[in-house]
Amino acid sequence: MSSPPEPPRFPTDVPSGLQEQPEFRQLRTEQGLCPYRLPHGAPAYLAVRYQDVRSLLTDRRFGRAHSVGPEEPRLLPIVQRANLLMVSDGPEHERLRRLLAAAFTVRGVERLRPRVTATVSDLLDGLEKHGGPADLMELFALPLPILMICELLGIPVGDRTRFRELAETFLAAKLHQMTAEQIGAAGQELRQYLVELVAARRREPTGDLLGTLTAEGDLSDQELVGLSVTILIAGHEVLADQLANTVYFLLTNPGHHRELLDRPELVPAAIEELLRWTPQGTSTGSPRRAVEDVELGGTLVRAGEYVLPLLSVANHDEAAFPAADRVDFHRPATSHLGFGAGVHRCLGSALARLELQVALAELLRRLPGLRLAVPAEEIAWCGGGLVRGPYTLPVVW
Repeated sequence: MSSPPEPPRFPTDVPSGLQEQPEFRQLRTEQGLCPYRLPHGAPAYLAVRYQDVRSLLTDRRFGRAHSVGPEEPRLLPIVQRANLLMVSDGPEHERLRRLLAAAFTVRGVERLRPRVTATVSDLLDGLEKHGGPADLMELFALPLPILMICELLGIPVGDRTRFRELAETFLAAKLHQMTAEQIGAAGQELRQYLVELVAARRREPTGDLLGTLTAEGDLSDQELVGLSVTILIAGHEVLADQLANTVYFLLTNPGHHRELLDRPELVPAAIEELLRWTPQGTSTGSPRRAVEDVELGGTLVRAGEYVLPLLSVANHDEAAFPAADRVDFHRPATSHLGFGAGVHRCLGSALARLELQVALAELLRRLPGLRLAVPAEEIAWCGGGLVRGPYTLPVVW
């Protein structure tokens, strides 16, 4: 009796720019889930259609807490740890999320608007002082989210540059040439720094998020460190790339750029549409492991098998978004999957929206003549990892 065929390998060759990978477009036309083998861990099914992805993310029979360890399908060599916000389920996940919820509600985030606005203004002051050509990634897109996360956690100003370097290396987002040893060393140094910061908060309570969690919660030092790393990583590189990708899209699509210059009130709608349309990474989403046999998208997933949701691919599903490949700032409000869905929906979505809206609105207002400093085809792109965006974004105005 012949053995079943080996699953195809996950495609890691990413097109330049913001084009969808053709393999994924084809997968949406096939029936059922698609078995694939990722660079690390066990084989997994890919969920690529909108309804399949949404069902996966909202079905408690698929768990994140069970999807940890060396067998977890993943693109990067980093092995997920259990007991963090993103890899916990049930009462444990609800407890951790409840402790963080107040800081990330729309009302809670709105209190940060003056600080976000001031940070954006300061960064644009620096950009203008630098003069063109300038790298918008280095001087604007990357610093903004890390500064806001540091503000939220209470990272001392003098430590923030090193903190950013460690976070970028640990995530290995644009440093795909890093070895597993280098990534691990950065993660260890990052955690050791946070251990010392938690100890300082226990000695002298502060009003920042880390200080509040330390004083009011029942979290262990290990949980406080784990949550801090989760917040930092989740709120840094992905948001920076979304901001850079949004600007790149506008600068290479002058009609849409002009529309926002003429009608700045469309910025919130534009942010939502580009969260839907922009490919966020080769693998946007974390694998789920079935805790029992479950039928999903016409495929029987056995207990113990993994399903990887491709959120960006599902956001281009014509069944959910008519003319899905077309960017339309007047598209009726849709439940895009840019922030996920279900109990693991991105806790920081309100803060991300605020940062993106303020950053784009101010960029358009202050630099209406912004344009690329090099031909679009000369921009080098990061791909094959968890995020997707330009290494640099040289601009003039």
